[in-house]
Amino acid sequence: MKAVAAQRRRGPRVAVLALVLCSLLVPLAFLFDRSPSGYVTTEERHRQEVVLPSFDHVEKRDGRGAVSGVRQDAPNKIPKGSAGIGHQHKQIDRNSSIGGAKPKVLPAPKDKPSKVVAESTRDTREVSKDIKGQQKGAKADELEKTKACQLEFGSYCLWSIEHKEIMKDSIVKRLKDQLFVVRSYYPSIAKLQGQDALTQEMKQNIQDHERVLSVSTVDADLPSFINKRIELMEQTIARAKSCTVDCINVDRKLRQILDMTEDEARFHMKQSGFLYNLGAQTLPKSHHCLSMRHYVILSKNIIASSVVINSTVSSSKEPGNLVFHILTDAQNFYSMKHWFARNSYKKAALHVINYEAVTLEKLPKYSMRQLYLPEEFRVLIRSIKQPTESTRVAYLPLFSHSHFLIPEIFKYLNKVVVLDDDVVVQRDLSFLWNIDMGDNVNGAVEFCGLKLGQARNLLGKTAYDPKSCAWMSGVNLINLDKWREHNVMENYLLLMKKFKFKGEGSLRAAAFPLSLLSFQHLIYPLDEKLTLAGLGYDYGIDEDVARRSASLHYNGNMKPWLELGIPDYKKYWKRFFIQGDRFMDECNVNP
Repeated sequence: MKAVAAQRRRGPRVAVLALVLCSLLVPLAFLFDRSPSGYVTTEERHRQEVVLPSFDHVEKRDGRGAVSGVRQDAPNKIPKGSAGIGHQHKQIDRNSSIGGAKPKVLPAPKDKPSKVVAESTRDTREVSKDIKGQQKGAKADELEKTKACQLEFGSYCLWSIEHKEIMKDSIVKRLKDQLFVVRSYYPSIAKLQGQDALTQEMKQNIQDHERVLSVSTVDADLPSFINKRIELMEQTIARAKSCTVDCINVDRKLRQILDMTEDEARFHMKQSGFLYNLGAQTLPKSHHCLSMRHYVILSKNIIASSVVINSTVSSSKEPGNLVFHILTDAQNFYSMKHWFARNSYKKAALHVINYEAVTLEKLPKYSMRQLYLPEEFRVLIRSIKQPTESTRVAYLPLFSHSHFLIPEIFKYLNKVVVLDDDVVVQRDLSFLWNIDMGDNVNGAVEFCGLKLGQARNLLGKTAYDPKSCAWMSGVNLINLDKWREHNVMENYLLLMKKFKFKGEGSLRAAAFPLSLLSFQHLIYPLDEKLTLAGLGYDYGIDEDVARRSASLHYNGNMKPWLELGIPDYKKYWKRFFIQGDRFMDECNVNP
């Protein structure tokens, strides 16, 4: 009985102790539940997802990964109505731990996330405005730099901007960046005690990088082991950054390297500007198609071609802009080349070309291998108004077959002046290059003493204008672009098939109809004062007229370098003859 009574007394005591323990454990459970690692119910997780606003639809990231459009204090601003989360959390845990009842699902707090979204959108607009402002400022700074550079270095800056190339060699750029960084740390690391090994390693890596960059300017030039060098340098830089160094020293070194780099860039800019101007001045003269004046001469006579070149150069205001292309045959090529190499014609450039070799190598489709000089045709002129007067004789110079290959030989030229070797120039001919011939090809002095209708027996059945005047060679302005555009060479070849040639004489005689018909309606009439013709056959030319003419043409049989030349006209030609030359004396050449 006593034992039963004792057990009955222990029951209330155990119950009291259990209640005391429960009263102590409940606050502890509440404290542990507030920690981040505490127990979270599914209901709480659901409420947290509802209360916290989502910024996914307004989130923007810039190039560095930073989020724009959301303020830094956004997570700390909890909307009104969500402040009772902690209190609701404690109430749920207390009910579940004491009574074990089913937790009551509370309604989600009424917040206004639209305000947060509106604030975020407004911030996004502000950031975009700042970015646009920065872009405008950058463009303005770039324009100012361009103007300053243009004032200092001239047109080279515009050229460098137009021809600026994006760097494609990323590995070379990375090597330069590594070298830039390790140089900034090297002086500070070298002063630290106990870092001798790191200092030596940095010095070795700097030397290795400099050695590689000295022979490599593009990625293709880099050696195969360059990746290992880059990894070693990255490890060295990481070790250098882990050391405690004075930031002031590193900053000072970086500024020194930056100043040196700017000085070096300024030096290279000046050097590039100088080389740009130097290259424009020392470029081969044949490339200056706009400023250089190209003259073409077909000749087998060294003395005659020398006089026409010397007279043109002596009469020119800018002889340094003149380029003469002398087309000759293989027999006279080396002697003519030697002559023009020994004698200078002020600053004019001379180019002797072997016509036969050029046509054989570069123009194999054409069968005209032999060099033909300008052809002269003896013309008998009778006056229609006064038929009782005697017949007048004239010599009409025209292009030969070789003239039609000039556009093919000089494919990169747009305009040339063709001179016969029996011409003497007395005035500056630079005005010819300013003449606008329109759609015409050949600028020539017309010879209206002969109309095409008067030569109908020689022109065949080809259609032509009978009232058109003939024209003369001697000084001809040729637009090679229009020549190619009008297919003059093709028309010449078609006309050539219509005429039958029995020999060399008939082939040369065919130059008369071919020249007149090929350039029909393509002749631009030049002023008659440009060339005074007839000094090779006409004794009745006035000397005052001869002195005032821009050029004299000794067309006819009595050339000035021959003994039978007209004495009164030889003096104009002798003025430009190079005398006192040893070869002239040995060959007994004394005009």
